[in-house]
Amino acid sequence: MNVIKGNVLVVAFEGWNDAGDAASGAVRLVKDAGEFVPLFSVDAEQYYDFQYTRPMLSIGEDGRRSLSWPGTQIFGPADTSVDAESALYVMIGTEPSRSWKSFAAEVVDAMLAIDISAVVFLGAMLADVPHTRPISLFASSENAEMRAQFELERSTYEGPVGILSVIGEAAQKVGIPAVSLWASVPHYVHNAPSPKAMLALLEKLEEVVGLAIPRGDLVEEAGEWERGIDALALDDEEMAAYIAQLEQARDTVDSPEASGEAIAQEFERYLRRRGDGRSGEEPWRP
Repeated sequence: MNVIKGNVLVVAFEGWNDAGDAASGAVRLVKDAGEFVPLFSVDAEQYYDFQYTRPMLSIGEDGRRSLSWPGTQIFGPADTSVDAESALYVMIGTEPSRSWKSFAAEVVDAMLAIDISAVVFLGAMLADVPHTRPISLFASSENAEMRAQFELERSTYEGPVGILSVIGEAAQKVGIPAVSLWASVPHYVHNAPSPKAMLALLEKLEEVVGLAIPRGDLVEEAGEWERGIDALALDDEEMAAYIAQLEQARDTVDSPEASGEAIAQEFERYLRRRGDGRSGEEPWRP
């Protein structure tokens, strides 16, 4: 099987890289489905602005109140006696507010200390995609061997980045290759978690690491998510028409006979339709 061997670290951060909570939700499901123990945590005081990312107060079953602070942790397998070709580690956290270079250096030092062989970054972005079609996934790597092994592309994106890109570059410099998996979340439902995107990320992650990941109730939740949006569209003709436009564009791009020119023309039509600046929470509204 063509999978990543060795100690593989799966990473997601809440915040800018996490539309619909899809990436962080997927990593949390991986963590909750296995037996992991905490191995490393960053000093939250150095990297987080608590006015922006506030601590959370909770009350336990015994009635005691406790604070949980934003931060980042790496978890590893509880049982290290098992002799396996691959072992899964997870890193989950909130995107830091400051000192990104120092943060990335600290995280990469932790990777080296636990002998991480490769990193898989999970991300999710808002996009002009319909909720009724399979979630679009983009897999890429800056490492030539990874691209050849998994038939991945090299990202051509230029522009602002999140903490995933900073950590990825730092890891690459010390010889730890990385694969990035990004899911596209319909931007017109950006306020709600997207279990369908979470499910798509998990399925692709399984392909890359070669390990089965229990889904729990995620398949059912993804179906409920889609049906819920369908119900909203039934009561809103403008929303339904907008979704139909997205479906037409997606089907054009996905069709086997689609030429590069046809795809480009459909994309240009999209740009013209969006040229009136309607990119808010209800882009179908006049």
